[in-house]
Amino acid sequence: MIPLVDLAAAHAEVAQEVAEGFARVIAKTAFIGGAEVTAFEEEYAEFSGARRCVGVANGTDALELALRAVGVGPGDEVILPANSFVATAEAVARAGAQTVLVDMDPQTYLIDVDAALAAITPRTKALVPVHLYGQHAPVEKLRAGAPGMAIVEDAAQCQGATRFGKCAGADGIASTSFYPGKNLGAYGDAGAVVTDFSPVATAVRTLGSHGGLTKYVHEVVGVNSRLDGLQAVVLRAKLARLAAGNAARRAAAARYDEMLAGLDVTLPVTLPGNEHVWHLYVIRLPGDGTPALRDQVLKQLNAQGIGAGVHYPVPIHLTPAFAGLGYPVGTFPHSERAATEILSLPLYPQITAEQQETVVQALAAALG
Repeated sequence: MIPLVDLAAAHAEVAQEVAEGFARVIAKTAFIGGAEVTAFEEEYAEFSGARRCVGVANGTDALELALRAVGVGPGDEVILPANSFVATAEAVARAGAQTVLVDMDPQTYLIDVDAALAAITPRTKALVPVHLYGQHAPVEKLRAGAPGMAIVEDAAQCQGATRFGKCAGADGIASTSFYPGKNLGAYGDAGAVVTDFSPVATAVRTLGSHGGLTKYVHEVVGVNSRLDGLQAVVLRAKLARLAAGNAARRAAAARYDEMLAGLDVTLPVTLPGNEHVWHLYVIRLPGDGTPALRDQVLKQLNAQGIGAGVHYPVPIHLTPAFAGLGYPVGTFPHSERAATEILSLPLYPQITAEQQETVVQALAAALG
């Protein structure tokens, strides 16, 4: 078996440290908040180059609370790319706003900046660029084209990635997810908002703690979304190893680039100015507008114990949950076509060159 991501190998590296940390939390009964959470927030803020980090229950909550913190609510519009995980749009809907979708850049799969700027209306309250697969969208171009517009970065897939030397949220606002399969993954759901703006951090913490920072004082209608002490232990242990893990991912991605050079596939493109952290290594197969070939290849790989996957098989506007947005098939041709041709290959810090060679050989055989 060659999994898409090897969580067992990741756990083995931190098992003793995590066991000791769990014992500390249990001894102090510091299950919600506490010293471990405070320490992780400080450490992740420093790692990200931002003033503040606020831990929450999951990445979807992080994005919703960040949007609410900048004033997004009913009657507002929020622009985001069609080719993202559905949670990006869910967060907007949960904040009470209207999702406005735009297409992607066909080379990088990141948000089409020109399309996003063209979609701005008087009702637009925020832009949500998604840092997909482990690299940053060109946020600086959105800022230049829409000065003063709130930008909340969806950084769920790019812990440690930089654009022109800066991490997501270092000079703005970013939400992230610590879902177990992320580069920085918890042992369950967890998330955070990273920001250079203290008022935003305070608003997020207030909203995520039932609308108040003092017990039984509820200033606004909030939610229950807090990072727990046990997850903070895991995240602290893994954060100390994140830079090395990301470097190993970059080395593995470079090996894939070399190994795949002779196959009829399109390799991933890194946007100039980005340091990629390769949350996913996504190639593109030849296609005819249907997923027939891709699905056949995926089935063959999986049958051989190779954990390939698709991220993501259906653009947001074509999911039943968001059919009400009113975007028919053909509205976002680049996103729709890519969804039928993309394939994610196994990649994680512990993957070996031999395992990658096995993956590439199986892929070559499946392509015929």
